[in-house]
Amino acid sequence: MKKLLSVILVLSMLLSAASLASAENEKSVNIGVTSTVATLNPLAMDATEIVKYSTSLVFQSLVEADRELNFVPVIAESITTEDNIHFTIRVRDEAVWSDGTPITAEDVEFTLVIGADPQCANISLAMYSIVGVSDDGIIEENAESIEGIKVVDEKTLTVETKYPTALSTFENNFGRYALILPKHVLKDVPRADLLTYEWFNHPDVISGPYFIHDYDLQHYVHYVANENYFLGAPKIKYLNINVLAPTQLLAGLQSGEIDLIQQTMGDIPVEDYEAVKALPNVKAVPSTPVTNELIFVNVSHIPDVRVRQALLYGMDRQAMVENLLGENGTVVDGFLVPASPYFSEELGVTAYDPEKAASLIAEAKADGVSTELTWYVNSSESVWGNAVQYFAAMFEEMGLKINLRTVDIANLMTIVDEGSHDILSVEYTLMPADPYTDIAWLIGGQSLWTGYTSPETDEALALSQELTDPAEITAQYLVVNQMMQKDAPVISGWVIGKMGAVSNRLVNATADVFGTFLNVQDWDIQ
Repeated sequence: MKKLLSVILVLSMLLSAASLASAENEKSVNIGVTSTVATLNPLAMDATEIVKYSTSLVFQSLVEADRELNFVPVIAESITTEDNIHFTIRVRDEAVWSDGTPITAEDVEFTLVIGADPQCANISLAMYSIVGVSDDGIIEENAESIEGIKVVDEKTLTVETKYPTALSTFENNFGRYALILPKHVLKDVPRADLLTYEWFNHPDVISGPYFIHDYDLQHYVHYVANENYFLGAPKIKYLNINVLAPTQLLAGLQSGEIDLIQQTMGDIPVEDYEAVKALPNVKAVPSTPVTNELIFVNVSHIPDVRVRQALLYGMDRQAMVENLLGENGTVVDGFLVPASPYFSEELGVTAYDPEKAASLIAEAKADGVSTELTWYVNSSESVWGNAVQYFAAMFEEMGLKINLRTVDIANLMTIVDEGSHDILSVEYTLMPADPYTDIAWLIGGQSLWTGYTSPETDEALALSQELTDPAEITAQYLVVNQMMQKDAPVISGWVIGKMGAVSNRLVNATADVFGTFLNVQDWDIQ
């Protein structure tokens, strides 16, 4: 009997250990987001944070920004330059694909070449700045190389740009947004098929910490851990991105159905901030105001500067911040937020002046200019949506008819690609340490966001890439923002310090505008 009891006890202990091991291996974390995921194909990646982070969990970038706004290694060990023209990229020795194949300089070259091929070009990359690429950002179809990109050895390549490019800009654009692809898997796929290649929805060779397990881009993306991730196997086996309405986030945090909300992927309504702070099972994570609600005016649709200026003068932005955001928001003009090292107090803020706005509208109308406009708003930004409704009502009293259209982020990006908007507004987080990449993308004669360009902004942006003194760089961005005040192709609605949240059961994780997923492999369940 004693022997039998001993056997039973040992079996019980083994079963208990096996059960614990099974539970250990089945850990799952849920991330709440409020925008649909437009694509999981890195080549089709748009300017939205939801797509960047959803995709880079699978295919990683060369570098990424951390919470202190430093660019830190991911696939690249380093990116260096001595003259802001010639850049050297060194790939980590330990970086490997999930099938064990080393990630090489040829993979990086292949990714950049693909990114400029007109059959599958990634329009969010500034490929036009590289020697051998046209000013439209493309090369010949099916080209195998680019003049300005040279593979030095298995882990090293160089990139030459046509004109001076600040290291921070090179790291932000090519380092963060070129998600490296496996040449040995994709080299024989016809280039014309890559943008719609089904393999990207369930790739079997990846560089990131997670494989795609299942997805419905309107509702969720489910991931499973890459046990061969070169920075270490993730402790959390299953990671889920769940698309929810903003009003569902508080309840999800409270019930424990949501473990993390990252500030640029999930939009917690401002009216819920205090309730989130009060939850005993959650750590609320306020952020510095860095997310700019930018209003893009399509100058090809609204060529009369008086109408654009009327939009700037006719919005009582300060009152909206005080009533809807309180201490969580601020008002600026132009692109830069106070957290940027290149922000200038000298710019000031254009004061609300409804009489001047009405006068400008009346002048334009008397000259036969249309004063009926369509304004597209992101449906997930409920608080901003309320502000725009108020602005539209005030503009009608001033003589300007605004037709509001509320659409989700995926449709909003389609509208941008078509250039079919009069006015469009969306939360936009410019990298404070490198405003150039986004500003150059958002204004310029070829920009579908605004179609705006001017000699003053072109010259100032070019100088910002050549100068090294922060004060001199700040002076150039001041010129750009002064032109935004004068010509009003871009208006800042407000700058918001968005709130993130992390469940107390999730350790080694925090929510921040930058750097949240840098250590995702180390997240664990308490």
